[in-house]
Amino acid sequence: MLTQVPRYHGWSLFGLLSLLVLLMTGLILLLNPDLVEATRSAIRATARTSFALFLAAFTASALAVLVPSPFTRSLVRERRFIGLAFAFSHLVHAILIYSYGQLNPEFWPGRTTVGNIPGSVGYLFILLMALTSFKTTARLIGPKPWKALHVSGMWVLAAVFTYSNFKRIPMSAWYVLPFGLMFSAIVIRLLGKIALKYKRSVRNALLTE
Repeated sequence: MLTQVPRYHGWSLFGLLSLLVLLMTGLILLLNPDLVEATRSAIRATARTSFALFLAAFTASALAVLVPSPFTRSLVRERRFIGLAFAFSHLVHAILIYSYGQLNPEFWPGRTTVGNIPGSVGYLFILLMALTSFKTTARLIGPKPWKALHVSGMWVLAAVFTYSNFKRIPMSAWYVLPFGLMFSAIVIRLLGKIALKYKRSVRNALLTE
């Protein structure tokens, strides 16, 4: 007798993704005897989980248009909860950065106000998008402002991720990979937009015949 594998969706998917982020962070902190180095490692790890979750949310609608399948349609259906899991992962990331600043007094003085602007703007949009990802708050601001906030927010975050990875390439060639992934995601999203417009124009043309 075959046992059906439980499928995570909605809040259960958010809970699973958030739990995995917490487990990963906890293991990194527990297994490294040097707390300062462990916190740095956890910061890098949560940056990667946030990046992966953002890529999934950012490309979901485009992939559903370009490569229609049950998986890409489920990405679109669960995009809100993937986005909230991204916000949670980045919250953990922010807490770790603050903790690292407390453990290493040289960290904050070594950063400039200008250097902090992209990340601060990114976090502002993450907060606003997370707060308006619920039916009550979405209804309060209305459909047009909601769409404007979330579309512009996704592009701002895409720009922040692109810039953050690009500026680190001279430090390590490894950053070419996330920069390339983010650039590819932007291309995919733009192609999805073009493909959707084309499909709509063809459908409208057929209806008017």
